[in-house]
Amino acid sequence: MATRKRTAAPLAEYKRKRDFDKTAEPAGKAVKKSHRALRFVVQKHAASHLHYDFRLELDGVMKSWAVPKGPSYDPGVKRLAMEVEDHPIEYNSFEGTIPKGEYGGGTVMLWDRGTYEPEAGGGEDALRDGYERGDLKFILHGERLVGGWVLVRMKRPGARAQWLLIKHRDETATSKLDVTEEVQTSVTTGRTMDEIAGGSRVWHSNRSEKTAAEKAGPRSVSEVARAKKKAAPKRGTKRASSKRATAKRSSAKQPAAKTRRSTKRASR
Repeated sequence: MATRKRTAAPLAEYKRKRDFDKTAEPAGKAVKKSHRALRFVVQKHAASHLHYDFRLELDGVMKSWAVPKGPSYDPGVKRLAMEVEDHPIEYNSFEGTIPKGEYGGGTVMLWDRGTYEPEAGGGEDALRDGYERGDLKFILHGERLVGGWVLVRMKRPGARAQWLLIKHRDETATSKLDVTEEVQTSVTTGRTMDEIAGGSRVWHSNRSEKTAAEKAGPRSVSEVARAKKKAAPKRGTKRASSKRATAKRSSAKQPAAKTRRSTKRASR
């Protein structure tokens, strides 16, 4: 495997870019290795341009990429992912607003979260090796993102490394679902970007309003698929309704016909 690169101070660039007296973002620190499953998080971020921050836990920090168009379940779609500075593990729970004028100023939503693992096994060593080679294959176990994915580093000059985020062709892949379009709410609070920006804690105990679950919308790919199936008209429903209506009209006419025949016989 590739030799691990050493850095003098983990999160140094992250801290250099932020004034923690002005922003609610966590200052954080690199954490020691544990035996629990590694975590990932995706944050929808309305900064100068809307994008999705894709973060994978590795070596005590969150390796991070800015994905302008967000992830896609279509293996034929390659999403640009610009690598940015490592973030602290505590960032996994950050949802709120970064003050205007500060680095990354804007609204941040926790769009998805979960655990992940190397696609071919091998633990954290395999993930580290894949990251350093620029060919990082992994399986996501999130609420909205699941299955196999890969981050591939492109050989292009520039200060910021450019990668591609691509969905692997497995049973979860599909070209019929635009997950970022379908799912517009926080995975933890069910809030929209506007509600987060306005500081809304959402939902009141009011029977006339939608429930929290209804307002949150689908939380997973399977729920999106079930919602679409439920909303689609059932085949044959219109035809069956038409037959019932015709039968009802026919039965309504029968008493009148019998009355006319009885009157005619009586007159004779």
